[in-house]
Amino acid sequence: MPGLLRQLSGLGGCTHPIRLDGHRTEYDVNTRTGEIGNVLHRLDSSTLPAGHLLVRCNNRRTTRCAACAEVYRRDTFHLITSGLRGGKGTPERVAAHPRVFATFTAPGFGPVHNRPSSPSGPAGSVRRCRCGVRHDQDDAALGTPLNPDTYDYEAAVLWNAHAGALWRRFSTYLRREVAKRAGLSQRAFREYARVSFAKVAEYQKRGAVHFHAVIRIDGPEGGDTPPPAWATAELLTDAIGAAAAHVRVDGPVIDGRAHSFTFGRQLDVRTIRSKDFDGGQELTDRAVAAYIAKYATKGAETATGALDRPLKFLAELAQLDISDHARRLIRTAWTLGARKELEDLRLRAWAHMLGFRGHFSTKSRRYSTTLGALRDARAEWRRVQAAAAPEGETDTTLVLSHWAFAGTGLSAAEAWLAASLEPAPGTEGEPTK
Repeated sequence: MPGLLRQLSGLGGCTHPIRLDGHRTEYDVNTRTGEIGNVLHRLDSSTLPAGHLLVRCNNRRTTRCAACAEVYRRDTFHLITSGLRGGKGTPERVAAHPRVFATFTAPGFGPVHNRPSSPSGPAGSVRRCRCGVRHDQDDAALGTPLNPDTYDYEAAVLWNAHAGALWRRFSTYLRREVAKRAGLSQRAFREYARVSFAKVAEYQKRGAVHFHAVIRIDGPEGGDTPPPAWATAELLTDAIGAAAAHVRVDGPVIDGRAHSFTFGRQLDVRTIRSKDFDGGQELTDRAVAAYIAKYATKGAETATGALDRPLKFLAELAQLDISDHARRLIRTAWTLGARKELEDLRLRAWAHMLGFRGHFSTKSRRYSTTLGALRDARAEWRRVQAAAAPEGETDTTLVLSHWAFAGTGLSAAEAWLAASLEPAPGTEGEPTK
């Protein structure tokens, strides 16, 4: 029992671990002669208390595994923060580079229930919706169509499916617009500056994806070099507005209807200020990082209510506790997925995501560190914490291992025990500094 408790505690609270069969053996090796010496350590899954090696599922969705999603959220927070004020291998001078926080929305596909703000009233006041009701913030009707029969479900699903391509083209347009305002050609621009970004995708209540992004102007080598004197947050804001207004991706032609995709008219771009000189009243780097990290652990379930995994059969929809609006979006994606000309969109595989199949969290190469680097640093930190004091010097170590998938999840007894445990030290997402 104590061994089983230690093994479960080492999962850091993961509720749906992966079970592996196999073994791992470490040998002492003399680098001068190449001779393999004594066995330093051997791990065999059959001797473990749970009967398998249990490893974390590392799922990013809170609805699937809250503990692993929290680690992902913290990693995303540090990734965004390091690109705003330095750290994790990024120089602190990036805090002085022009940077903005931008939100890009989808176009309209039909009138929906909403909470329009009142420009003439006090701050935070809300007018009546077009349906005549002043909706509460948690009203289930928000985001659903006023008339589902006239709502353009086909365009909504296809927009989600092309949102990633639209962002990629926008990033190209943005570099052109920044170069134009600097009086440079695109080729010459690379010699003076670079545009870096990190973004996350979020679902609105109507089921359409929109993007939150940190966008920064650096020198030609990224955050390691200062931006040119002409690079300002105002110039970047103006370039973002122009690029978002002109970017367009041509979509498929379905039953004689040609689809074309653009961003919506609602574009919000705000300069990120340091709390050192704005008194904490304006948008700070920490607030931006926390906001983006929050949405990195969510998916379409924020719009649908419960659907966070792929469908095997359309008939499963009848058993799901989701809104009629989400049900129609999923059904539309499933139906479109049967068309030969749309097979590259894989709409049936991504019907539970309402057609969106892109990565929820992406960044440009020079923005900051990577999630992989953060995971490697955490794994190395755990190994150092778990290592026993060496009795003698070892030249090097040979590791032989073989693991095979044996299932997922915990048994009823393991789940009962795990629920009563505190995570073992080093499994909650450290290091954080």
